[in-house]
Amino acid sequence: MSSKLPFTNLFRSILLSSSKQQKGLCFSHLWANTTPYCFSSAAEVSDVEDDKLHDDMKVAEKHTALHSALSELAGAFDGESMVFLQRFFRARVKPVISTGSLKLDLALGIGGLPKGRIVEIYGQEASGKTTLALNVIREAQKLGGYCAYLDVENALDPKLLEMIGVNTKSLLISQPSSAENVLSIVDTLTKSGAVDVIVVDSVRSNLKSRQEGLKNVSEVTCGGNALPFYSAVRLRIARKGLLKTQEKVTGLGICVEVMKNKLAPAMKKAELEIEFGKGISRAAEILELACEHGVALKEGNCYFIEGEVLNSKIQAEAYLIKNEQICDTLVKSLRRQLFHVDEDSDS
Repeated sequence: MSSKLPFTNLFRSILLSSSKQQKGLCFSHLWANTTPYCFSSAAEVSDVEDDKLHDDMKVAEKHTALHSALSELAGAFDGESMVFLQRFFRARVKPVISTGSLKLDLALGIGGLPKGRIVEIYGQEASGKTTLALNVIREAQKLGGYCAYLDVENALDPKLLEMIGVNTKSLLISQPSSAENVLSIVDTLTKSGAVDVIVVDSVRSNLKSRQEGLKNVSEVTCGGNALPFYSAVRLRIARKGLLKTQEKVTGLGICVEVMKNKLAPAMKKAELEIEFGKGISRAAEILELACEHGVALKEGNCYFIEGEVLNSKIQAEAYLIKNEQICDTLVKSLRRQLFHVDEDSDS
């Protein structure tokens, strides 16, 4: 028997090499010598089937154990504990509120500021931080939302609210005297779930910085790293220059840079214009984007908007400022095209 084994192994090698070179090889010619090899192949196939069956049983057990764990989590906590990948990313798609500037909404990548998240706006003094916050409140009120403004600096001008277009009758305003009161008010309003936007203007008024030798202190967030860490979006505003009309200063040019964004790529910029007493200049950027994306037509110096023929850019911008409904129609068309949202969507 021991002398036949090497011989049988030899035939096995010949058989395997021949089968690779000549697919039509007849195994009956070597049946007597390859019988042990045939029995060996059958045993290997049986082992493979057993392993596959064992693997299937392990997969089924893991699947059952996973569903049991998820059911336990759902019972002990809430729906947010469901950790399926598809459901997880669906839950992260948050509704947004427009900033009032299409250019800034584009820079944010999601069409505005996300609801239910902390957003930090910081920058130089008199750079438009309060104006931007009031524009966000106006856009939220257009969607029927309630907003709160915590005027920590006691510097809010009611006339400015009306000029920007904020509905003061439905705006909740408070002037807390301490950081503890601010946090208490924010906590209560947040837990109510009925307020869409809460503005704290500003954090620096309550958290005093003692770093006297630091340059550009106005651009440094006080209170350590807590606010920058928990913020989903951080916007840095810088002044670019003054806007003049016939040697008269009428506004301010600013650059808003997205320093942090947990919902889209960051480090994008948007250059905006702020008109004193009116807020962010919408007409100029709406006209520019409408012509760029085919919502409005431009031929030479003429503009065609909703059937109207306007002979210059200044005339076209004045037309949009005067006709708020047409301006809103262009914005809805642009948002539907740029952010793939429905016309009546809150986002």
